[in-house]
Amino acid sequence: MPHTDPPTEAAEADAAPGNRAVPTDGADRTGSADQTAPTDRAASTDRVDSSDRAAFTDRLDPTDRLDPTTDRVDRATSGNRADPAPTSSAPSGPTAAAPASLAHDGGGAAAGSGARRRLAIGVGGATVLLAALDAYVVVGVLTDILDALHIATNRLERVTPVVTGFLLGYIAGMPLLGSLSDRLGRRAVLIGCLVGFAGGSALTAASGDSVWLLSTGRAVQGLAGGALLPVTLALASDLWAERRRATVLGAVGAAQELGSVLGPLYGVGIAALLGSWRGIFWLNLPLVAIAIVLVWVALPGRTPGAPRQKTDVVGGLLLAATLGAAVVALYNPDPERAVLPPWGGWTLAGAGVGALLFVGWEMRARTRLVDLRGALRRPFFAALGASFCAGAALMVTLVDVELVAQTLLGRQGVQATLVLTRFLIALPVGAVLGGWLVSRLGERLVATAGLVAAAGGYALIAAWPADVLERHYLGFLPRLDTDLVIAGFGLGLVIGPLSAAILRATPSAQHGVASSAVVVARMMGMLIGVAALTAWGLHRFHELTAKLNFPLVFGKPADEQKRLMDAYKAALQAALRTEYREIFIATAAICLLGAACALLLQNRPRPD
Repeated sequence: MPHTDPPTEAAEADAAPGNRAVPTDGADRTGSADQTAPTDRAASTDRVDSSDRAAFTDRLDPTDRLDPTTDRVDRATSGNRADPAPTSSAPSGPTAAAPASLAHDGGGAAAGSGARRRLAIGVGGATVLLAALDAYVVVGVLTDILDALHIATNRLERVTPVVTGFLLGYIAGMPLLGSLSDRLGRRAVLIGCLVGFAGGSALTAASGDSVWLLSTGRAVQGLAGGALLPVTLALASDLWAERRRATVLGAVGAAQELGSVLGPLYGVGIAALLGSWRGIFWLNLPLVAIAIVLVWVALPGRTPGAPRQKTDVVGGLLLAATLGAAVVALYNPDPERAVLPPWGGWTLAGAGVGALLFVGWEMRARTRLVDLRGALRRPFFAALGASFCAGAALMVTLVDVELVAQTLLGRQGVQATLVLTRFLIALPVGAVLGGWLVSRLGERLVATAGLVAAAGGYALIAAWPADVLERHYLGFLPRLDTDLVIAGFGLGLVIGPLSAAILRATPSAQHGVASSAVVVARMMGMLIGVAALTAWGLHRFHELTAKLNFPLVFGKPADEQKRLMDAYKAALQAALRTEYREIFIATAAICLLGAACALLLQNRPRPD
């Protein structure tokens, strides 16, 4: 509906002496466009003609304004505008006057009306959530996958690649494909990744009894899904001015974090609704089809002639190879003999060499995955280290708490996942409170306190007795619930401080890359943490049960059979309890290491 706006900055800019000749004889201004001095006309060739600008502004949301210098649509605020930054000249003629060419960025996005921008970022956030859900979706159905593949619960190492394959692909795809969107455009890369995600989902669902097909499908899912977050963060940087960008980046990050909370519950719910864990991945196909249509409609295509950014392909491949070598080194198909497989030592050494090559390359390369020029090194790496430790603790919890519920507490299926909900509910509550406390107490104090609290929670979980379901604190607080809430609340507290710290440690132009770096570090922690602690835990379990033989009860009296079987089950549960206790003690130690990293953050609240 037409409306009347007060004079815009665009109109004021057009009326300025440097833009149009000002009549001095009282002549009618309707002919002023023809009276523009040649020098003024040449100077204005890189700007949108005022009539086109006015027509375009009329189509905007009433609170949108067009920056007269940068031609970027921006959200007005009362009395607070940053000085416009200079921009490079655009070609003169019809192209310069076309409103559709406004605010083009390296990804080819055009900043249209406020509603159009919100639609674009909303669609991008939805694709991020879809991939984040699938990162955690197998946690709740892991025992169902074991049953479908005819693998015993005590041979969990055989399906470890199903978890680590997705994480490895996710980490490898994030920097490489994210940078590729600077060359090909955001829309093209998002659609290509969604197609790849659908292909990986179909391969996972149709994998039959093959663990390797299943793991390959998950890796393809991760590879394609890993690009969705950095591309969407870059899209936010394209469409919002620097001073408006932090809130949008936070919303996209929240979609990523929501996946860790809802993923296990989503997996269990869809599997129950469709009757099989494979239905989770078949369902991805129509969801991806809808997402592709929305991306095509909501996101603009790349502008012809827009500058193409370079991609650090070598750095991305070195990082992927290093992480892949570490995962292969930690995958032991026969944990009864040793923690590492026969090839583990050499492969870990190769991973170390790859890490050194990656660091050396990033120090010398002109184009880098993460450009640290202008960044504060100590808080930057401290935030990444703390995020790595928090990720390791998070993934160990998601996998092992549910296994504890199934193997020690006698819970199956949905009931086992519901045990984990105590932790999952406390996680976002801690995240909200942590974000609120940062502005008052500073990143260092909040992040350190959160990781120390999480370490305390894991120490309590490690000490769970056999009858933990019947134990209470102070006579009324259920021990299991309380311990899980403490661990989840502590890990939630660190999310806001670490994101804030890394944004404050980097120049504003690198905020999108820095935000994704926090996620990459957490994913790396999840990948290495779950692989290492699973390898250790499975080895310890086989070591503890090496001399435990299944009792021969045939031909013996019924009461003797029962006594022997009860003794065998008790010994088996004692071995499992020892395994999980050591895993959670190690997780508490990892959280304390993260707290040590958090102490290196800056110790002052963020300015309002």
